[in-house]
Amino acid sequence: MALTKVTQIAGTAVHVPGTDIDTDRIIPARFMKCVTFDGLGEFAFYDVRKNPDGTDKPHPLNDERFTGANILLSGANFGCGSSREHAPQALYRFGFRAIIAESFAEIFFGNCTTLGIPCAVAAHNDIVALAKEVERNPKLEVTVDLLEGKVFFEDQEFAIIVPHTAREALTTGQWDPIAELLENKDAVDAKIRELAVVA
Repeated sequence: MALTKVTQIAGTAVHVPGTDIDTDRIIPARFMKCVTFDGLGEFAFYDVRKNPDGTDKPHPLNDERFTGANILLSGANFGCGSSREHAPQALYRFGFRAIIAESFAEIFFGNCTTLGIPCAVAAHNDIVALAKEVERNPKLEVTVDLLEGKVFFEDQEFAIIVPHTAREALTTGQWDPIAELLENKDAVDAKIRELAVVA
């Protein structure tokens, strides 16, 4: 079965400000002792969202106004630090389906793409303007359009950059290489048999 083509992500947004937000902040290492990624969502940004006793700290992701937001806004060098795959997995399981930031760490960007999460690069001023509108109206409808290369909200828009290879993979439904291999198992097996004969 072909993967879903990711051409647009529409929904509401939440702004988590900051630069150099690393993967240890996104998912602290102590929560990585898991066999599967299921359940990681509740630990996303845990140490900046929670007190030692488990009660909530003031944080955008604890603000009920932004409950259900599926588009994350942030600053430069998002996802830096350790290359842990758990970070995008935690964000995906928290409910995020697109991230708009000023720049991304390369490995984090790749890990997000293989989950079908577009990482869109936008100018600082555009992100700030959208964040202000989201703060004013948390239910603001935001659309990340990969084909147009733009973000739309109300009567406004701004340009985003998603590198060609990632955009192509997402919009054609070829963003998960493991799923592609499994989908084409018969062809892979046939090629292995062919090569065995040649050898």
